[in-house]
Amino acid sequence: MSRIGQTFTALKAQDKTALIPFITAGDPDPQLTVPILHALVAAGADIIEMGVPFSDPMADGPTIQRASERALKHHVGLRDVLGMVAEFRKTDTTTPIVLMGYANPVERMGYEVFAKTAATAGVDGVLTVDIPPEESAGVADVFAAHGVDMIFLLSPTTPEARINVVAQKASGFVYYVSLKGVTGSASLDLTEVASHIPAIREHCGLPVGVGFGIHDGETARAIAGFADAVVIGSRIVQEIENSPREKIVENLSNFVSGIRAAIDAK
Repeated sequence: MSRIGQTFTALKAQDKTALIPFITAGDPDPQLTVPILHALVAAGADIIEMGVPFSDPMADGPTIQRASERALKHHVGLRDVLGMVAEFRKTDTTTPIVLMGYANPVERMGYEVFAKTAATAGVDGVLTVDIPPEESAGVADVFAAHGVDMIFLLSPTTPEARINVVAQKASGFVYYVSLKGVTGSASLDLTEVASHIPAIREHCGLPVGVGFGIHDGETARAIAGFADAVVIGSRIVQEIENSPREKIVENLSNFVSGIRAAIDAK
């Protein structure tokens, strides 16, 4: 069982919901990424999602796009991100790391080389937005051979037949996009979000993480009432963007600690 599977199993035994914060690797600069990772764990993160900076994203809203631009100004690429994970693993061997990104950098490195290098660095899962399950033949097998979970997205418009396809291909957990649009783009209709989860569970035995549009403790607590994981991205990236560099770690710690407390009060 992967670190991701072990984490969800342990949390389920404690009747707890996973907290998965997102940051863009290299934002605001490469030297701060690993300290941020450790701070997120200390503040209560169970799994960390790291965005691989990319110049032409299709799922990221303006906030995360700007984070990629800040990282790209420091020339942060996929190999740099894997190096950051390896550095993090020197002192944290238990917290799962999921990379979120796009196919181009992975294809350029080569799927076999990437999977082997990622596994060696300590990556546990990969969510590649533009490799849907229908086009993952061969890719998922390469990742699985190196013990890297392949995570796929579901959305409010995903039909039942496609949920079955995702269930057959995915590992680790499935990521339910809670709204139509890009990250951080709208307010959530919590009743509508909750109504889609039973159909996913009917066809997929993996844990269900819910993300996009979660900005505060109240929303996180509500999502925790029916999801296995709460994913928060744009709001955390905003904290990085709006904080003086010397205050970023402290401010993120305070914010994530608050979200952790809200989730645990579900």
